[in-house]
Amino acid sequence: MNQTDLADTLQTKLMPVYQQKLRSRLQDKYQRLSEGLSNHGDSTRLNEIYTELYITEGGSGEVNNEHEVRQIETVSRRPETQETPINCNDIFKPSPGQDKPIRTVLTKGVAGIGKTVSVQKFILDWTEGNANQDVHFIFPLPFRELNLIQKHLSLVDLLNHLHTETKELKSADYEDYKVMFIFDGLDECRLRLDFQNSRSLSDVTESASVDVLLTNLIKGNLLPSALLWITSRPAAANQIPPECVHQLTEVRGFNDPQKEEYFRKRINDPSLAERIVTHIRSSRSLFIMCHIPVFCWISAAVLERMMGKAESAEIPKTLTQMFTHFLIFQTKLKTQKYDGKYEINPDQARKTILSLGKLAFEQLEKGNLIFYEEDLKESGIDVREVSVYSGVCTQIFREESGLKLGKVFSFVHLSIQEFLAALFKLLSSSEQNTGLKNEFRSPMISLLKREVDKALQSENGHWDLFLRFLLGLSLKSNQTLLQGLLRKTVSSSDINQETAAYIKQKIRKNPSPEKSINLFHCLNELNDRSLEQEVQTYLSRRDDYSCLSGVSLSAAQWSALVFVLLNSEEELDEFKLWKYDRSEECLLRLLPVIKASRKIERKPIMPRTYTRKTNRASTALVELDRAVKEMQQGKTISQVAREMNICRMTLKRFREKKKGCHDFAK
Repeated sequence: MNQTDLADTLQTKLMPVYQQKLRSRLQDKYQRLSEGLSNHGDSTRLNEIYTELYITEGGSGEVNNEHEVRQIETVSRRPETQETPINCNDIFKPSPGQDKPIRTVLTKGVAGIGKTVSVQKFILDWTEGNANQDVHFIFPLPFRELNLIQKHLSLVDLLNHLHTETKELKSADYEDYKVMFIFDGLDECRLRLDFQNSRSLSDVTESASVDVLLTNLIKGNLLPSALLWITSRPAAANQIPPECVHQLTEVRGFNDPQKEEYFRKRINDPSLAERIVTHIRSSRSLFIMCHIPVFCWISAAVLERMMGKAESAEIPKTLTQMFTHFLIFQTKLKTQKYDGKYEINPDQARKTILSLGKLAFEQLEKGNLIFYEEDLKESGIDVREVSVYSGVCTQIFREESGLKLGKVFSFVHLSIQEFLAALFKLLSSSEQNTGLKNEFRSPMISLLKREVDKALQSENGHWDLFLRFLLGLSLKSNQTLLQGLLRKTVSSSDINQETAAYIKQKIRKNPSPEKSINLFHCLNELNDRSLEQEVQTYLSRRDDYSCLSGVSLSAAQWSALVFVLLNSEEELDEFKLWKYDRSEECLLRLLPVIKASRKIERKPIMPRTYTRKTNRASTALVELDRAVKEMQQGKTISQVAREMNICRMTLKRFREKKKGCHDFAK
């Protein structure tokens, strides 16, 4: 046996050693789940708390420009029978009848839905020998860490830098062994991934910038035999060319039984857990948000404390109330009303919240969910004092542990960032000394109206949840809860009534259905449900035919009807269109409800031909509505008609008819 053969034999024998070293470190890193906790010692073992997430094969290929909370609301209405659920350990297994092997899986999901936890569970099961044992090496390469690498280096050097346990592997070993790369958080990527113009690279020892290495890995030029798993929020997922993705999956979060299962696992007292589940179910907005595992954790943290003790405070029913109590508990801001003393200095807590709120607002404007040292400096936060911030806000702001290349910070969830940004806006409107521009110091009513307009002008709903929080925080009841932070209340019933009237005026001008739905959520935060109550009188009619027969609804009432139907507990698997009206206008107005349904139910006395026609019409409307959205992205009628195989004149007439409905009340 020559020296080369001896070396190869030795390398083969050493491979299990390198593999075990990597397994051990990854197991140590991923076996604990810090549900928002900054203190590693307080974390929970993943296998003790983990609830199987609803991962579906396929999913929508179109870009969704709605705020992620709206996407959650839509998904929560979608019947589970429409999707094929798969276990996260099986995402690389071809479906029955699928011959080609899967190289690259792209998994989408809104912020906090459980993408990273799914990755963590996948890796943990591999390290413990429970799944995917045909894979020799798994290399997690999160984008938040890759962003920090400035220098040129080869793929081998990159792996040696981040995973030192395998630095003795030869370059040829990456071809010989089955290797998997996991790129978590594409939406956090600050690298420029240019799949069109990036130079081609096929040698794992050739140096290049990190973005070039990534594009060549994803395109299959580098290590074509390797498996790739990429996770992303929906808006960023289209950065990856479709031809590079062999399996598209979506993390759908908790379905309804899993929401309840989470609270029963999380709350030790069974009786208290049942009371919490009952309360969550009583508030449609809270129950829908529990689709997100992180929101379940927030709700459990608040409700276990409030319902487990004989507190006189009102139990939260809106998102703003829930997040307000969460902030109070997590900043340890206890007023004298509770225990006669402050647990920490209120001025210090106030200063901390203002600083974090400024960071939250400025980074929300930029669309960033993770922050680096330079981002903190821009917001006036001294990186050396970060421990002060995480000490005051133990489960709100955190520094990621276990990174080798630098410090990465984030809020526990995007919704917490949006809440703090809204609180910062409210605080700064009544402050004279926060270093803000004059426009922030305008009277409260002007501020609220301006923010309503700003949210409506946003094409992707970026400010929708921020607006809901801001309006909720404008209520005196919520400001009273925050009296440790607010030196004076900046609210009145007149301000709330005028703001509600302004929002109703916007609804009457009939923006898109998506915008109208968020405006109704805003009215709910202001405790105004008058428009909903108007349409409820029609829905309570029990005629044999349609409850809207002979009724002429205004644009605002149509919008209210859509909101009521989407937020009711009525099953939308089969939408009973016959209960409302059979007109073409009804089909068009109720399009968001139809899109959330699987099919239209036929009334027993209704001819089958009518139902078939109506189902075909609703399907066509959904396609036409999608086509109009494509045109709103800058495409011409001809382009969209050609790409979607739709008659150009039909598309033109539909766009005009839809616009006519929008102009209905003007």
